[in-house]
Amino acid sequence: MSVLTRKSTIWLATLPVFALALLFGQKAEQASAQRYVDDVKVLAAPEMEGRGAGTKGSERASKYIADRFKEVKLQPAGENKSYWQTFQVTTGAKPGTENHLGKLKLDTDYTPLSFSSNGQVTAPVVFAGHGITAPEFHHDDYSHLDVKDKIVLVLRYEPKEFQKDKDAKERIYTHHSSLVSKAINARNHGAKAVILANGTVDPSHQDTLIRFGTISGPENVGILMAQVKNSVADEWIKELKAGKPLELAMRVDIKREQADVRNVVGYLPGQSNEYIVIGAHYDHLGFGNESSLAPSQIGKVHAGADDNASGTAGLLELARLFAGRKGDLKRGVLFIAFAGEEIGLLGSSQWVNHPTLPIENAAAMLNMDMIGRVNGSKLFIGGTGTGSTFDEMLKKTVANYDFKVDYSEDGFSASDHTSFTAKSVPVLFFFSGLHGDYHKPSDTWEKINGPASAKVVNLVYDVASNLVASDARPKFQKVEPRGGPHSVAPPSGGGGGGYGPYFGSIPDFAPVEKGVKFSDVRAGSPAGKAGLKAGDILIGFGDKPINNLYDFTYALRNSKVGDVVTVKFIRDGKEMTAPVTLEARR
Repeated sequence: MSVLTRKSTIWLATLPVFALALLFGQKAEQASAQRYVDDVKVLAAPEMEGRGAGTKGSERASKYIADRFKEVKLQPAGENKSYWQTFQVTTGAKPGTENHLGKLKLDTDYTPLSFSSNGQVTAPVVFAGHGITAPEFHHDDYSHLDVKDKIVLVLRYEPKEFQKDKDAKERIYTHHSSLVSKAINARNHGAKAVILANGTVDPSHQDTLIRFGTISGPENVGILMAQVKNSVADEWIKELKAGKPLELAMRVDIKREQADVRNVVGYLPGQSNEYIVIGAHYDHLGFGNESSLAPSQIGKVHAGADDNASGTAGLLELARLFAGRKGDLKRGVLFIAFAGEEIGLLGSSQWVNHPTLPIENAAAMLNMDMIGRVNGSKLFIGGTGTGSTFDEMLKKTVANYDFKVDYSEDGFSASDHTSFTAKSVPVLFFFSGLHGDYHKPSDTWEKINGPASAKVVNLVYDVASNLVASDARPKFQKVEPRGGPHSVAPPSGGGGGGYGPYFGSIPDFAPVEKGVKFSDVRAGSPAGKAGLKAGDILIGFGDKPINNLYDFTYALRNSKVGDVVTVKFIRDGKEMTAPVTLEARR
């Protein structure tokens, strides 16, 4: 029997699983491709109902994960000595029973929009063209109209003059054409309600009513909103052109659907109170929603095998591998399967804002999201600049694998590690790439590359083992977001990419009652120069109220480089203001 010193034990723990196997002349414990695929099969099975928030399938999936944690004897690390951390989310909306618009027939002549406010109004109708204010095109449909306390009738889309490339085969619309932008613009002009009509339709746009819930937007856009058929709008416009007053009684009744969802949390203690977090979101789109990229198939199970049964299966394999080393770990390992990622990183936001272990003891967070479709040995690893020890450690570890790795330094993208970056926890993000089945019912288990995915899990295991055993805890380093793979996200609200001037804030996805909370503010940015900082809640931008991220994005896009805007924000419960000079995007 050999006697190992503590230092040599730590050194061995940092070696990759394949190196350990060679060193001892025996096969080291590794991720099982068969077990991995079996877990994906279960999580992406029809009875899991796409693991949508509020579905019974989501509950079944969370129980399956908790049972697996229990099987490998992880300590319950949720609330009340359980594996659960429960929180409430808005899962969707449906029309209530009290909708009416004049004498029109619901779903035949008109439909309310899912992000409309609830309420009723009886008011004159004003036709406002496309309902667009676009200074860059010297266009303002409201320039000669008084719409205060009125109902505005507007056309969808936008004027043909907005098309920059006149020879383009496919029409590319500006942000002014979005329904949310039209709603915000009408609200900012004092209107009480917006009624949409399709207007002139080309062969690709039929005069049909929008299917309820298929257009993304905020939970409540702050104004009543509905759509009518062209035949209805045409009659109204004729009356208005003839000088006849038109008054309508309108009521919108939207029922917001709430559900309890739960993170699944298990812990393997180490020899110190420090720990690393390994996470993956287990939720998906359920039967499809506005995030589906196959809108004609909404209502079918969106299985989410790669997104993200693949990362969750990896989490379960890592729990099994680390559980075999119980008692030998310098740092602990906290395993979290997140709910609510697909509707705004809500599960990870819930955990970092209400941590079940002291978050200051979290040395690093590793996140796996879509690791099941490795193609040509390509792998993406993000967040490499957020930890002081990451670069050197990753180079040595990845060298033992044949992956072609694309690295990114920043720790921001549309997945759960972003919530930890906002709390100054070093993060690493493992991702195998987008594909044609992303957010479609066709993302099914048989397309998962089991052997390659197991190899990714082994790499994550080696990286995690290094972080568990290393004497040097990585120090958090702030890295400016640069976008990149898996960066599909809600409006940036002043980030580094997108349209309009540069502001320099990074939104916090934790819900607030009103406004936009900043998880961070970039150093040297307009917002940073004005003294704004992480934790501030923006509630006003010039004379525009800011109720949500969509309001902020709209206000910023309709500003110009060089504008000095007085912003209103809440800090530590106090309302404050500051002038911000907007700059050109970098």
